[in-house]
Amino acid sequence: MTHKIILLACLAVSVCSAAKVPVAIYYESLCPDSAKFITEQLYPAMKTELRDFVELTFVPFGKSQFFTQGSEVTFTCHHGPNECYGNKVHACAIEHIQANSYQVEYTRESLTLDFINCLMRAGKNFPDNVYPGQRCATENHVNNWENIKTCANTTDGSILLRKAGETTQRLKEPLTSVPTILFNEQFDKKVNERAQVNFAGTLCKYVSAPQPRICAQHNGAMGLVGTGSLLSAILGIWFMRQLFN
Repeated sequence: MTHKIILLACLAVSVCSAAKVPVAIYYESLCPDSAKFITEQLYPAMKTELRDFVELTFVPFGKSQFFTQGSEVTFTCHHGPNECYGNKVHACAIEHIQANSYQVEYTRESLTLDFINCLMRAGKNFPDNVYPGQRCATENHVNNWENIKTCANTTDGSILLRKAGETTQRLKEPLTSVPTILFNEQFDKKVNERAQVNFAGTLCKYVSAPQPRICAQHNGAMGLVGTGSLLSAILGIWFMRQLFN
């Protein structure tokens, strides 16, 4: 019995101390592909136990550009001026969202993820051209929307967005598509493409043992796919032999 208790304790320690996988999301606030990835792949995965195995970084800049003239910074964005404002809102939210000690069920990370997901889900559909920042803040328990809005409309927002631009420009391989997803600070084109259609399964390839149960489900599904492909090949060979014999 004592041995079992020690084993369970060791397993618990290994889970708690397991290194989190650094995942960086380079995206744009009004990019349809960014919205599709965040709302359909990233967000659902991060609402599972996988959230405990990831160190998530959002970089809202993408294919934008910035120009510095003295103390002034100007931006041109892939989807126009509204996207520049949206990128600033995202950058300011990432910087300023804080957890509330009276709402312990919400962490800084979960609040940021919920807020960004809400903004991306809204896409370009803003009634009366009103950016949905306040609505998303209210719906997702973000209590300092006024601070975020002030940041986005002042030089603070420009400074934060420029930092996101500098981070994007420091990529070892220049960003060519949005979104771009890096695991362990490394870019791999095939991994990036796979993550956009199966983020949870792709992430599980980087999570060290013991893995959460959701990874076993994804590994099992991938195993079934491999088995199915092998069976199809065998049947194909048998059919050809029957045809020519």
